[in-house]
Formats: sequence, structure tokens, C-alpha cells
Amino acid sequence: MTSHSILKHTLRVFVPLCAVTFLLLISSARVAGAAEKPNIVLLFIDDWAWNGTPVPMNDGMENSRMPVLQMPNVERLAREGMKFTNAYASPQCSPSRVCVQTGQSSPRNGFTVFMNDRGQDYYDEKGYPVFPVIPCVSDMTIDADAVTIPEALKPLGYVSAHIGKWHMRGDPGDEGYVLHDGDTSNKPGNTLPAGAHQRLPDDLTDPKLMFSVTEKALGFMTEQAQAGQPFYLQISHYAMHEGRECLPATREKYSRHPLVQAYYRKIGRTADTVKRKEDPAIWLGMGDDLDGRIGAVLERISELGIEDNTYVVLVSDNGYRHKELQLTEGLKQPHHAAKWWVWQGGIRVPMIVRGPGIEADSVFKGNVVNYDFLPTFVDWSGGDPGTLTNIDGVSLASYMTGEKPTDAFLNRNLFFHYPHYRPTMPHSAVISGSRKLLHFYERPDVPMLFDLASDMGEVNNIATAHSEEHRRLYDDMMDYFDKVGARIPKRNPNYDAAVYKKSKEYEKRVLWGPFAGSRRLEEDEK
Repeated sequence: MTSHSILKHTLRVFVPLCAVTFLLLISSARVAGAAEKPNIVLLFIDDWAWNGTPVPMNDGMENSRMPVLQMPNVERLAREGMKFTNAYASPQCSPSRVCVQTGQSSPRNGFTVFMNDRGQDYYDEKGYPVFPVIPCVSDMTIDADAVTIPEALKPLGYVSAHIGKWHMRGDPGDEGYVLHDGDTSNKPGNTLPAGAHQRLPDDLTDPKLMFSVTEKALGFMTEQAQAGQPFYLQISHYAMHEGRECLPATREKYSRHPLVQAYYRKIGRTADTVKRKEDPAIWLGMGDDLDGRIGAVLERISELGIEDNTYVVLVSDNGYRHKELQLTEGLKQPHHAAKWWVWQGGIRVPMIVRGPGIEADSVFKGNVVNYDFLPTFVDWSGGDPGTLTNIDGVSLASYMTGEKPTDAFLNRNLFFHYPHYRPTMPHSAVISGSRKLLHFYERPDVPMLFDLASDMGEVNNIATAHSEEHRRLYDDMMDYFDKVGARIPKRNPNYDAAVYKKSKEYEKRVLWGPFAGSRRLEEDEK
């Protein structure tokens, strides 16, 4: 072979090899670049009280946890990450979900009540023609101008999936999710009958149950990690919404617990005769099974080798009231009221975050709210949360890695708005630091102000003693409502007191409504 031929042959082999090597280097650089972007997994739990986990949300406070419930994976998250003692959400599911997606408060985004199947007549004046005030309507779809989490993260190189309960009307695909379950309703499962005695899932492949939701999430994470693609994954469970999603063996485990057995005896039932809605073993079993699904997600993250580069956020969509706390003698509910109310029982939620730079077993005591998630996720993803416009949330990223919160952050105003009737009456609230103002539109003559630092149960109304502070917070709230165009209930000229007092939930409204002076927290149990 001549020298010319040898050179020609060498080039014929070498050049393609160089090209391949170059392309591999480029590909590797892309994968490495992608890997530098952290993954984000949001575990969004339905109807889970602040004290609904075995992790004490307030260290040393026994009724800030659920002692009987076993959730080792949730406890692991708390050990490996940061828990938030003062995390807040809207008092109902749909508003909270929109707050998370848009970074906007409910008064701003117009979602103030859940998207029911009966239409808005269930809430507006058509449904309550003679009640004291005219309640407001709620938006039906996310505003087209609002930037959602996947829309904000896509330019930063992310692919996003939403698996499970959407419950915001509209299609998740329209909001930027490449993988989703469509416009899912509020029902806990497609194959679960609504009968009062139905306890357990008939089909574990039901696409709305925690088991199938988790399997779909595991597949998505695996696919993206293998591709070197950073991802945002929102797993929106229907649990703990209703006591159904519980395996027979798990329910049996808790039905044998001495405290559950004692409860059966108290109500004159057995494990075989207790009704589903009366059975603490089902709720406890559902929590236990949910923990197993959370554990499966954590295990897959570890198996994929992305544990050091993945944020995991665990939070509830609203407050709740789990009677299972009372299984333990001497424990009482720490908060006033429950879901649907903007009292602490309706808006204070458990929240735990694990991820890069977050100190293990750490605690954050400042006020945070679920509309802080969007700017926080953008911050984690290498974007500038300051470019987000028309939002109310702020990034929590720096505080999670040890930066001391400013006074401005600690004392910022958080707004909550529920201008509807249900077991409630239309009302609103603003929290600033440890102070909380509530306003009931039926009773503007009863000013309400509480010091949450010393009175998380909201039993001592200090509005009269701190009238100037009450006025300032009230003005702040109404000015904000005016600024964002919040819908405000109006006095009803057709109010009929006799009809109103005969309404189904009038006694609840009186018991859990406004009061002057003080009240006993135990009155909530009436």
C-alpha cells in the first residue's frame, strides 16, 4: 500500500472516529449539564391535617402528630430534610392546587372553592337566595395569562408530569404537562362505588388509586433519569381524602390495635360490623399504605442514582380534622375548625422538604404558603424568580439552605379567602408574623384578632385590646383584595333570618363562626 493509500485509509477511519468521539463528548456534556439541574418531586396529599403524620410538626407537642399511625418513610423524610412548623394552604382542594400551579393567592387567581359537579349554583346566590350575604362565584379554569410550573420550568430545560388528582377543570396538557391523567374529578377512584359500606378498592389498577398513580410516577422518573433529562413530577394523591384506599391486610393490622379495639367497644361495634366512615382502622391503614407508596418513590430515586440531585416536597392541599387523634387518651385537637374554614384547622398543613443543600433534621419556623412553590421551583432550577410577574409567592430556596429570614419575610401578609357557604359562612383572613385577623362578612360587628405564637387554637380574641393593630391588618387585607380584584360578598337585601336559622348547618356556623372574648377549644367536638 502506498503512503498515499495508507493516509487515505487512515483518514477514512480516523475522521469518522473523531466525529463519533466529538458527538459523544457533546452528548456527554449535554447529559452532564442536564444532570446539574435538580429534579423536583412534589408529593401532594389530599385532606391531610397538620397533625396527620407521626412526625411532630411542633417538637415536644404530642398532639401535633398522629401517634398510632406508622409512616416510617415520612419520618425518614423528616430526618433527612427540613420540616416546616408553620406551612399554610387554602381551606379546600381546588384553590390550593391552583395556588401551587400559579404562585398566586386565591383572592388573586379567583379560585376560592372546589370545582364541584353540581355547578356554581351550589355556592353563589342562586344556591343561597335568602342567606345574610350573597356569596361569590369561583373561577372555572386557570387564567390563560397565568404562568404555571411546567410553563416556567420548560425554558430551563425541564419536562413535567402531573399524575393523579387535577381537580382544576381544564386539561393539564394545556398548562404544559407532557404526561398527565387528564381533567380528573374529585372522586377517589373510577372503580369505587359510592356506597357507605364500601371499604376497600376493588381494583388496584384503578388509575386514581395510590397504587397505580405511584407506578406511573416511577415509570416517568425512570425514563427521564435514563435520558439525563431534568424533570418536575407532581404526584397528586387522592389519599387521604376518603377512607377507602387501604389494603385488606393493612386495615386488619390496625383493627387489631388495642386503641382501635377500645374505640370499637366504645361505639358498640366490632371490626366486622363497624361502618366504613366510623372505622379508624381504614384511615390509619390508608396512611400506612400511602407511606409505602411514598417509600417506593424514595427507593426509586435512590436506585436511579439521583438522590443527591432531587428535591422531594411533601405537603397537604388543605387542613383537616382526623378523629383518630382521640384514640390516644388525653390528646385533643390543637386547632379550631377544619377544612372549608380559614381558621388554623382549615389552612395549616404538614410540610417536609428534602434535597440538595438542605440540612438533615432541620426545622423552619417562619410562615410559608403553597403559592411559594412556583418561585422556589424556578429558583432551584437555575431560573430567576424575580422575572415571574403577577404572583404572590416568594422563593424559599435560600432559607432552606440556611439563610436567616428577613423581618420583611417573617412579617409578610398571607391572604386567605373563602367567600362561600358550606358548613361555613363567607370569611377571609390575613396572617402577618404571629398575628392573624379574621373577618366574617355576616358579622362585621365582631372584630377578630389572634396571637398564634401563644394561642394556636385561636381561643382568645384580642381584637378589642389591640384595636389599632386590627384596623391596620383589616385595611391591609381589603386594600390587597381591591388591588387584585378579589370577589367580595355583599349584604343580601332578601335575607330571611327564619329560613337561615333553620338551614342544615346553621349550628355549625354559630359554633365555628365569630366570637368575642374567648371560647373553649373543646367546643369544636360538639
